[in-house]
Amino acid sequence: MTIIEVTNLRKSYGDTVAVDDVSFTVDEGEIFGILGPNGAGKTTTVECVEGLRSPDHGSITVLGHDPIQDRRELRQQVGVQLQESKLQDKLTVAEALDLYSSFYRHPADWNHLLEVLGLAGKRNTQYRKLSGGQKQRLSIALALVGSPKVAVLDELTTGLDPQARRDTWDLIEQVRDSGVTIILVTHFMDEAERLCDRLALIDAGRIAALDTPGGLVSRAAQEQRVRFHPATPLDDELLAEIPEVIRVQRSGQHVIVTGTGNLLHAVTSVLARNQIVAEDLRIEQATLDDAFIALTGRTFDH
Repeated sequence: MTIIEVTNLRKSYGDTVAVDDVSFTVDEGEIFGILGPNGAGKTTTVECVEGLRSPDHGSITVLGHDPIQDRRELRQQVGVQLQESKLQDKLTVAEALDLYSSFYRHPADWNHLLEVLGLAGKRNTQYRKLSGGQKQRLSIALALVGSPKVAVLDELTTGLDPQARRDTWDLIEQVRDSGVTIILVTHFMDEAERLCDRLALIDAGRIAALDTPGGLVSRAAQEQRVRFHPATPLDDELLAEIPEVIRVQRSGQHVIVTGTGNLLHAVTSVLARNQIVAEDLRIEQATLDDAFIALTGRTFDH
């Protein structure tokens, strides 16, 4: 069942068009990703969905409500984790959750949230003394304390170390499994690929594509990539002249060759003729980065 519908959304700031004719739907129980580089219009889009900004044009319904006209009611049903949020330094975890729960008609048991989110041992810890990962967990708890039907999570793992990011991903999957529909805003390809059921790929304020992560990747799958470390010096022009090759790149000591057709055979044949040994040779699968390039014609700029 569709619970969020955005149609022809447009939002400008002066002469700058942040969101230009964006349309998508979100189904109940899914993790819907909004993926794009910084400045693409992701946050402006979800702020309109949340009712924090009024669109210049278009329509939005969330759980049957207009985010602007029904803002008070919608805030009882939508939990939000903002891109940038900060609590008072001396506020404890328990105090923050007790305060936020008082804003809702039917709050969740925040003591249970502390257990689920691994913060039970930090209930009396001041905000300033929490680690980055613990602050993110608290941010999720505050977004869920109103027992929302929808949670909007904006750049959830920015600044976290790899282990904290993976732990946070596990938490998001648990939240979805509990029945909460999630809109996840991110510029991390691996995060989107791991978590999202469907993705809206946004570039320069417009949706370049909307599909499952696998569906987006398949659009770039016609290209192949061979990666290796040449044991002896290699002139990239030797590979660039191969008909099957689209581009040759360097990444440290490795050469990355992107192309089509029987690319592996073409590359290894040229290397063999020139007596160049390819160490650590591997074929890499297409990724969301490749899909972004294929769909927008440019690299993904974080």
